[in-house]
Amino acid sequence: MSEQKSLSRLTGTSLADGLKQTLEKEIASGVLEPGKRLDEKEIAARFEVSRTPVREAFRLLAADGLVDLNGRQGVMVRALSMNTLLEMFQVMAELEGLCARLAARRISPDQLAQLRQIQQQMADQGTSISPAAFYDMNLNFHEAIYAFARNEFLAEETRALRNRVGVYRRRVTFHPGRVNKTLEEHGAILEAIARNDADAAHDAMRKHLTLLGDDLVDFIAGFS
Repeated sequence: MSEQKSLSRLTGTSLADGLKQTLEKEIASGVLEPGKRLDEKEIAARFEVSRTPVREAFRLLAADGLVDLNGRQGVMVRALSMNTLLEMFQVMAELEGLCARLAARRISPDQLAQLRQIQQQMADQGTSISPAAFYDMNLNFHEAIYAFARNEFLAEETRALRNRVGVYRRRVTFHPGRVNKTLEEHGAILEAIARNDADAAHDAMRKHLTLLGDDLVDFIAGFS
């Protein structure tokens, strides 16, 4: 069933929530780029819904900081300043660091095997697939750590912030050498978790996100 058709079967608040989640994914993935104007009529037609749930979805996205409601100018995907991005990456580093810390304390042998498998798949395919495809595999690694931390509130908050910086975080993957750096940094995170070394897992994840932020600055500077 297509996403459009599945959305059309929802009603009321659930329909607005479904639209919000779908548009949020498109913003995080870069399908809807920063600064892009979102056309209410076009989105309603695309998802075969009325314009009322679209307006409500826009309101929900604005509440999460993903779009700006600019009156007659319309709804725009929010573009983040360099300073704001760096501040967000600092917070991301702490949130994901806490996820890694808890995962190191709580992971089961079966879950550790799953994490190793994800890392091995990334290592096997990392240099032979596109950066965009690698980024999607990278998300699986981080999502697994969120899950193995066994703290749903933390996972939701971390994921929400990741979605706000998602398009920028994806762009870092295109920075020269970033794929190999990611594999190396993930390896350090994985081994710390495997040793149940909570402090080392936190530090390795925090370093990983900090270096991603540094590479983002370098990547954007190359186009300025």
